[in-house]
Amino acid sequence: MFLSSPSPLRTKKTQALSIPVVDLLLDTTTLSHHMVTACQEYGFFKLVNHRVPFQVISKMEEAVHGFFSKPDSEKVKVKANPPSPFGYGCRNIGFNGDVGELEYILLQANSLSMGSDNFSVVANQPTNFRCAVDDYIQEVKELTCGLLEILSHGLSLPDSSVFSRLIQDADSDSCFRANRYPGIKPESGQPKPADRIGFGEHSDPQIFTILRSNDVPGLQICTVDGLWIPVNTEPTDFCVFVGDVLEVLTNGRFKSVRHRVMANMSNRSRMSMMYFAAPSLNEWISPLPQMISPGNLMLYKSFTWNEYKKAAYSLRLGDQRIDLFKGQSTLC
Repeated sequence: MFLSSPSPLRTKKTQALSIPVVDLLLDTTTLSHHMVTACQEYGFFKLVNHRVPFQVISKMEEAVHGFFSKPDSEKVKVKANPPSPFGYGCRNIGFNGDVGELEYILLQANSLSMGSDNFSVVANQPTNFRCAVDDYIQEVKELTCGLLEILSHGLSLPDSSVFSRLIQDADSDSCFRANRYPGIKPESGQPKPADRIGFGEHSDPQIFTILRSNDVPGLQICTVDGLWIPVNTEPTDFCVFVGDVLEVLTNGRFKSVRHRVMANMSNRSRMSMMYFAAPSLNEWISPLPQMISPGNLMLYKSFTWNEYKKAAYSLRLGDQRIDLFKGQSTLC
């Protein structure tokens, strides 16, 4: 089964738009301004000069490539199934009929799972795989915390760690996922490759997502007016996505970006790695008091991350899941 693109790429209009790029070497004031603007207008930016060592990235990519190169009979031994979704999955990217053209591995990424047997089931050389994942997650977690603290500065919040402390919690529900989109060839009677979906339209429910991919295209983000823009990256770039929780914490000032991946039209595999920064399951989420005023009323109800996660994953991938927690605008 293949899904058609819900809205065609409007080339002439999107050519006039440019994906925001944030350079981490900028001074703090300029950097925070660029990040806040990108999170408000796109919910997304490309990050350059991020300082994550290339050696750490390279080892992680080698480990992921090694896993996906295994025979299917080996990979399915760690097949992901609800209610414990961690492990290997193929094409079934959701539990409600969502369809994609990919395979993936999903792992926990909090400090309690690091160095445990969480990773040992996914490779013939579990120690090497675990070390690569541990090192990579440690680096991107530190990067994520730094970015969130810069955003706090840009919003003039009194507590610079108001966002970052949520993922520094030892019980955080953060996770790591690697996707492989195999190259496809047009088949008789099937939709053209340009209309086929590799991973359907959605927003990430967590706080922040840090994505690293190879140079095979496919990723697209949706603007606030419904235009789909292709995202092309260099091997040294990271892509940063605002998630639903950060939209709620900022009372809608930042927008969680809807994105998708089109089916891979290359003869090479598209590989991507995502760090999903999330709070602990029992953490209460609500708009920060500083984001509420007579002119900017409270838009969302309070909820725990566990409540939101259960609600989000009970719906289809493309549903506007955050709308379930919108309430009547009030002052707190």
